Amino acid sequence: MEHFNAASAQALEQTLLSCLRSPRWSRRVAEHRPYPDLASLLAAADEAAYDLTWPDLTEALAAESLPALPPDTYSAAHTALSAAHAAYEARFGHVFVICLADVAPAETLDRLLEAIRSRLTNDPEEERMVVADELRRLARERLVDALRGAGL
Repeated sequence: MEHFNAASAQALEQTLLSCLRSPRWSRRVAEHRPYPDLASLLAAADEAAYDLTWPDLTEALAAESLPALPPDTYSAAHTALSAAHAAYEARFGHVFVICLADVAPAETLDRLLEAIRSRLTNDPEEERMVVADELRRLARERLVDALRGAGL
């Protein structure tokens, strides 16, 4: 926390934008420094994410990439996942996002396919809520990783 609280505005902005590509979210989190502990920082990051509008989330989504598959994934799985991603993007107009922080590498492909197929049945408004929550979770995990790496 010491590095986070003492980081220059520029270094902090870079780090926060690498967690979630939303300038509004980044500013909100940075404005509340100093944080007494990790729990306070994560609570502020969650609160800032909950306050994002759909245009803010769309901006963040534009910087997201498809979830990575384990390197030993067979080609049929890549084909199935590519088709599912294409269907998702055609339906919702943006990349599929999911936080897989607590998923074992061996379960990644199954979890991805299950989630994308399930979420394809959502109506657009319901999917917006799921996307917002997944982006919040991704930002939270990336922030914890950044603090572990003391990249500030």
